[in-house]
Amino acid sequence: MKKIAQYLQIVVLAYFILYLIFFISFGVFGSMFGMDPLTSDSMVKVFLIGLILFLTAWGAGLMHNSNQNATFKKMQDEMNGLKAKLYDFEHPQTPQQPKPLPQKPHEETSGILRPRQNFTDQ
Repeated sequence: MKKIAQYLQIVVLAYFILYLIFFISFGVFGSMFGMDPLTSDSMVKVFLIGLILFLTAWGAGLMHNSNQNATFKKMQDEMNGLKAKLYDFEHPQTPQQPKPLPQKPHEETSGILRPRQNFTDQ
Protein backbone atom coordinates (compact mmCIF):
# COMPACT_ATOMS: atom_id res chain seq x y z
CA MET A 1 0.00 0.00 0.00
CA LYS A 2 2.94 2.30 0.62
CA LYS A 3 4.10 2.00 -2.98
CA ILE A 4 0.60 2.69 -4.30
CA ALA A 5 0.33 5.82 -2.15
CA GLN A 6 3.72 7.04 -3.39
CA TYR A 7 2.81 6.41 -7.04
CA LEU A 8 -0.53 8.17 -6.64
CA GLN A 9 1.17 11.20 -5.10
CA ILE A 10 3.57 11.32 -8.04
CA VAL A 11 0.61 11.08 -10.45
CA VAL A 12 -1.15 13.99 -8.72
CA LEU A 13 2.03 16.07 -8.83
CA ALA A 14 2.65 15.30 -12.51
CA TYR A 15 -1.00 16.01 -13.39
CA PHE A 16 -0.98 19.46 -11.83
CA ILE A 17 2.48 20.34 -13.19
CA LEU A 18 1.48 19.36 -16.74
CA TYR A 19 -1.73 21.35 -16.59
CA LEU A 20 0.07 24.33 -15.05
CA ILE A 21 2.57 24.31 -17.92
CA PHE A 22 -0.29 23.87 -20.41
CA PHE A 23 -2.31 26.78 -19.01
CA ILE A 24 0.72 29.08 -18.80
CA SER A 25 1.65 28.38 -22.41
CA PHE A 26 -1.92 28.10 -23.72
CA GLY A 27 -1.43 31.08 -26.00
CA VAL A 28 1.20 29.16 -27.97
CA PHE A 29 -0.20 25.61 -27.74
CA GLY A 30 -3.85 26.60 -28.13
CA SER A 31 -3.36 28.28 -31.47
CA MET A 32 -0.95 25.56 -32.56
CA PHE A 33 -3.54 22.80 -32.00
CA GLY A 34 -6.56 24.92 -32.93
CA MET A 35 -8.17 24.65 -29.47
CA ASP A 36 -11.07 26.72 -28.26
CA PRO A 37 -10.35 29.36 -25.60
CA LEU A 38 -10.42 28.24 -21.98
CA THR A 39 -13.77 28.34 -20.24
CA SER A 40 -14.74 27.98 -16.61
CA ASP A 41 -16.34 24.64 -17.47
CA SER A 42 -13.04 23.18 -18.68
CA MET A 43 -11.22 24.55 -15.61
CA VAL A 44 -13.77 22.94 -13.27
CA LYS A 45 -13.30 19.59 -15.02
CA VAL A 46 -9.52 19.83 -14.67
CA PHE A 47 -9.73 20.67 -10.96
CA LEU A 48 -12.33 17.98 -10.26
CA ILE A 49 -10.13 15.35 -11.88
CA GLY A 50 -7.20 16.66 -9.83
CA LEU A 51 -9.32 16.55 -6.66
CA ILE A 52 -10.30 12.94 -7.34
CA LEU A 53 -6.65 12.00 -7.89
CA PHE A 54 -5.64 13.83 -4.72
CA LEU A 55 -8.35 12.17 -2.61
CA THR A 56 -7.35 8.77 -3.96
CA ALA A 57 -3.70 9.37 -3.02
CA TRP A 58 -4.74 10.70 0.39
CA GLY A 59 -6.97 7.66 1.04
CA ALA A 60 -4.19 5.26 0.06
CA GLY A 61 -1.85 7.07 2.45
CA LEU A 62 -4.41 6.84 5.27
CA MET A 63 -4.90 3.14 4.65
CA HIS A 64 -1.15 2.58 4.77
CA ASN A 65 -0.87 4.53 8.05
CA SER A 66 -3.75 2.64 9.66
CA ASN A 67 -2.17 -0.69 8.64
CA GLN A 68 1.13 0.41 10.14
CA ASN A 69 -0.57 1.55 13.36
CA ALA A 70 -2.41 -1.76 13.69
CA THR A 71 0.82 -3.69 13.14
CA PHE A 72 2.64 -1.48 15.64
CA LYS A 73 -0.09 -1.93 18.25
CA LYS A 74 -0.06 -5.71 17.75
CA MET A 75 3.73 -5.81 18.16
CA GLN A 76 3.52 -3.54 21.23
CA ASP A 77 0.93 -5.84 22.87
CA GLU A 78 3.07 -8.88 22.09
CA MET A 79 6.15 -7.18 23.54
CA ASN A 80 4.24 -6.24 26.71
CA GLY A 81 3.13 -9.86 27.09
CA LEU A 82 6.71 -11.07 26.73
CA LYS A 83 7.86 -8.50 29.29
CA ALA A 84 5.21 -9.75 31.71
CA LYS A 85 6.32 -13.37 31.21
CA LEU A 86 9.96 -12.39 31.73
CA TYR A 87 9.06 -10.55 34.92
CA ASP A 88 7.13 -13.58 36.17
CA PHE A 89 10.15 -15.83 35.51
CA GLU A 90 12.54 -13.44 37.25
CA HIS A 91 10.28 -12.84 40.24
CA PRO A 92 8.45 -16.06 41.02
CA GLN A 93 5.49 -15.53 43.27
CA THR A 94 5.77 -17.54 46.48
CA PRO A 95 2.59 -18.27 48.38
CA GLN A 96 2.51 -16.16 51.49
CA GLN A 97 1.45 -17.53 54.83
CA PRO A 98 -1.95 -16.21 55.79
CA LYS A 99 -1.65 -13.91 58.74
CA PRO A 100 -3.68 -14.98 61.73
CA LEU A 101 -6.53 -12.64 62.46
CA PRO A 102 -6.30 -10.95 65.83
CA GLN A 103 -8.85 -12.32 68.26
CA LYS A 104 -11.40 -9.85 69.45
CA PRO A 105 -11.92 -9.88 73.17
CA HIS A 106 -15.41 -11.10 74.01
CA GLU A 107 -17.42 -8.58 75.94
CA GLU A 108 -19.73 -9.75 78.58
CA THR A 109 -23.38 -9.04 78.01
CA SER A 110 -24.02 -8.32 81.62
CA GLY A 111 -23.84 -4.60 80.98
CA ILE A 112 -26.62 -2.12 81.25
CA LEU A 113 -28.01 -2.80 77.77
CA ARG A 114 -29.73 -6.07 77.07
CA PRO A 115 -29.06 -7.87 73.80
CA ARG A 116 -31.39 -7.02 70.95
CA GLN A 117 -34.43 -9.22 70.51
CA ASN A 118 -35.81 -10.24 67.17
CA PHE A 119 -39.57 -9.88 67.39
CA THR A 120 -40.25 -11.43 63.98
CA ASP A 121 -39.41 -14.92 65.24
CA GLN A 122 -42.24 -14.93 67.78
